[in-house]
Amino acid sequence: MSYRISILDKSPLADGETASQALARTLTLALQAEAWGYHRLWIAEHHNTQQLASPSPEVVIGWLLGQTRRIRIGSGGVMLQHYSPYKVAENFNLLASLAPGRVDLGVGKAPGGLPLSTRALQQGVNAQEKGTFADQLTQLDHWLAQTRTDNPDTVLPTPIPPQRPEGFLLGASLDSAELAAQLDWNFVFAAHLNGDKNLLREVSQRWRSLSRRDVLVAVQVIVAEDAAQAAKLASAVEVWGVRLENGQRVSVASQQQAEAFAHQAGSPAVEIVRRESSLIAGTALQVRAQLDALHQYYGVNEFIIDTPVAEGNPRLASLRLLAQTLNRAEVLS
Repeated sequence: MSYRISILDKSPLADGETASQALARTLTLALQAEAWGYHRLWIAEHHNTQQLASPSPEVVIGWLLGQTRRIRIGSGGVMLQHYSPYKVAENFNLLASLAPGRVDLGVGKAPGGLPLSTRALQQGVNAQEKGTFADQLTQLDHWLAQTRTDNPDTVLPTPIPPQRPEGFLLGASLDSAELAAQLDWNFVFAAHLNGDKNLLREVSQRWRSLSRRDVLVAVQVIVAEDAAQAAKLASAVEVWGVRLENGQRVSVASQQQAEAFAHQAGSPAVEIVRRESSLIAGTALQVRAQLDALHQYYGVNEFIIDTPVAEGNPRLASLRLLAQTLNRAEVLS
């Protein structure tokens, strides 16, 4: 086995929990993940949802960096369409100054919420000045590359860290992979949102032809002591694709969210379809066998593990059991 494993965390709230409890579990997860041998832990960005306590990954990243020592911590990812690329560069340069060599800047193209929260986030933003997502990511890369100047009128995204935060583009298309390669960023194929195996094969092949960087794939994984328990947890997980008349496409977690997205966007839905799931569920050995197969077939160098379980004990147990079967830690409790 020659691939790394990492974690994507959304700070989910189980029934009856508060955001404080969910965030405390995220800290517990970060500490345990470091002990279990996970390579990195990323914090997601989601808006206007009472089920997830992660609207501002930068805030949580700083908190986790201060209480861990080795594991890389980052965003999975910052929803760049809402923000100034310069401000994002400032935020992550500051984080990289606090913990040099341990900060990842993952960037996503999706809104991270439904249209009403998007409009609230982008109030007052000039859409023409903002440009395309590719324009914004290029600007962000430019700001991160600025490290010194002899011109007093030049703007720098201070503080300048001793080591630039590592950049990752999250996506599920050839266009995203090509953009990441063009900017020499890492690319993560979001198989947890789009489980189309043919697309994964096409994108991974194209990525290897364009970049010498690793093949990273995000997948949903649930591990339990027995297959029946894992299947029960997995039965509640859904991924739905929405395509609107205005051309917008998004992935959401339920048919209800899909219909709400179309309603809030003010554009009729051309298609609302439950997508093929890439969820891998079973015992630790069963899950390891499937990850090994993906590694061999697609040349995956690292899996970003999304465990879509809100309850604390099953969630932590899933990630512990996975690390244990992959021999990531000597002592697991």
